Amino acid sequence: MTNARREPPNWVDFHCHLDLYPDHAALIAECDRERVATLAVTTTPKAWPRNCELSATSVHVRVALGLHPQLVAEREAEVSLFERYLAETRYVGEVGLDAGPRFYRSFAAQERVFDRVLRACAEHGGKVLTVHSVRAAGKVLAQIERSLPADRGRVVLHWFTGTAAEARRAVALGCFFSVNAEMLRSPKHRQLLAALPADRLLTETDGPFVERDGRPVRPKEVADTVALLATLRGESTAATAQAVIVNLRTLLVKTPA
Repeated sequence: MTNARREPPNWVDFHCHLDLYPDHAALIAECDRERVATLAVTTTPKAWPRNCELSATSVHVRVALGLHPQLVAEREAEVSLFERYLAETRYVGEVGLDAGPRFYRSFAAQERVFDRVLRACAEHGGKVLTVHSVRAAGKVLAQIERSLPADRGRVVLHWFTGTAAEARRAVALGCFFSVNAEMLRSPKHRQLLAALPADRLLTETDGPFVERDGRPVRPKEVADTVALLATLRGESTAATAQAVIVNLRTLLVKTPA
């Protein structure tokens, strides 16, 4: 993601569903023009080939191979396709667990899929995962502890809303955290984020699921998240933006391909 020798990034959007926007190709070009290091997550392995095709020449967009926990009820069988494609990518996501009311009936299947994902990543080594953990942070961390040693891959917890104790546990496991504007507008989540190590923080939009003024945010608008995070940290926006870029580089160095 930061390996391009030309035009280093200005911003980091480590979790965005580019393929769910109507102007997918134009948005990739916009990420390059605005120099936003963007991780384009996918929700199903079947989306992987087309995402790769569209971003093949991009300087700043990388594609993650995913199988979203909210889709596991219908798509558990696609985990074999995930395993087939895994050798082609350094990035994995969106994967994880969701114990929310709408998806709890598939939770056992989600656990099976997530375990296979983690074990496959551990076998390959060098993967960077962006992980969903709605109402399931403890179970997500337990599976990471069991199935993905820190020297075999690295986890970024996307939109983390666990407890302070779970956050400390995640830090001890070597996890990073990607933060979006919605999290920073919540007093409860701001308190949690303020306690996280500054060198483990990345930024994200989670677009198009996060909206601003009634429309989906775009990767370049991660600048607003950086500004909110800077205010929380008592830093300048420029210092926070640079710190996030350094954190991304550190993450990738700690996870050799």
